[in-house]
Amino acid sequence: MARPHADRAIIWGVLALCAVGVVAVYSAVSFLAETKSGGDTERFLFRHLLRVGLALGAAGVLSLVDYRRLARVSKLALLGSLALLVAVQVMGAVTNGAQRWIELGPISFQPSDLAKVALIVHVAVLLAKKQAYIGDLGRGFAPLLAWIAPTILLIGMEDLSTAAVLSATMGAMLFVGRVRVLHMAAVALAGLVLAVGFLSSSPQRAARLEAWTGVELFASNDEAVEISAQDENYQADQARIAFAMGGVAGVGPGKSLQRDFLPAPYNDFIFAIIAEEYGLVGAGVVLFVFVWLLGRGFLRVAKNAPDPLGLFLATGLTTAVVLGGFVNAAVATGLLPVTGLAMPFVSYGGTSMIATGAMVGILLNVSRHSKTTA
Repeated sequence: MARPHADRAIIWGVLALCAVGVVAVYSAVSFLAETKSGGDTERFLFRHLLRVGLALGAAGVLSLVDYRRLARVSKLALLGSLALLVAVQVMGAVTNGAQRWIELGPISFQPSDLAKVALIVHVAVLLAKKQAYIGDLGRGFAPLLAWIAPTILLIGMEDLSTAAVLSATMGAMLFVGRVRVLHMAAVALAGLVLAVGFLSSSPQRAARLEAWTGVELFASNDEAVEISAQDENYQADQARIAFAMGGVAGVGPGKSLQRDFLPAPYNDFIFAIIAEEYGLVGAGVVLFVFVWLLGRGFLRVAKNAPDPLGLFLATGLTTAVVLGGFVNAAVATGLLPVTGLAMPFVSYGGTSMIATGAMVGILLNVSRHSKTTA
């Protein structure tokens, strides 16, 4: 009997994002190449292609592994991820002022990306098991919160943007999983208070929010915060210049000028480079692909999932991937404060790229078992 095929529309959408990312990164990485490898742009392009290949490989392998088998090891995977999140607080490498990486010789990775995938899978498993009494606080919601809260807390200590996207993903899964709105609202309120605490305790985070709002919210007399806020304003201004220069049709492939002024144009602000070189048309195409993936993930894969576990997995995985793309674009356009969140399959990245590939692979496997193969 032939194996049911995965959702081809999702596959094509992912491949389109990867193609856009390769071209955009090749252009955006030139300044980094000049400063770190004497202008060897091809070296960084090769690294990006390797990571894209690993991400697509992870997606291909996991699309063939029955998602119900993954459910059996979800608890162990999440426990391992939590251990790594604790380890990064003790022995993690500091990059750009944030302690997010674990280095093992020549290999470095972000445990938060692994924890994100593990948490989505395990919460989907728990939601599926507890549907008969999901409205009960003690038996239904509390066990879920016991896994969600520490994971997001550990991630948020050094990576608030990833924690925020993961929180929104959990919210979508819990809503679809019929968790009581009152329980979710109480946790959301507590999370908001905690987020304010994280913001106020970090000069860099406070500066980002102040630069975005234009209002002095935290430690207004702190000179370090004021300098950092100026830096954040500079980034946002340079991104807006990129959009203005791009206009409708863009300045052309490889002709970006703002890549020499924007910090991390190959990662955090890759969408601004796309808008400059390909204009409103190119930026609109990228956003359309994410909207397309959202529609396929929700209206095709989740809606036609063969069981509750598949439904919850499709909901969480789709939300995490698409929301990551929207947040990155919103930062580049100034709709959100500056964050360090990569655009899935487009930005130059390592662990995040592979983790996103893993999420898409699981989503594709759910689609293989869909009630319809259309």
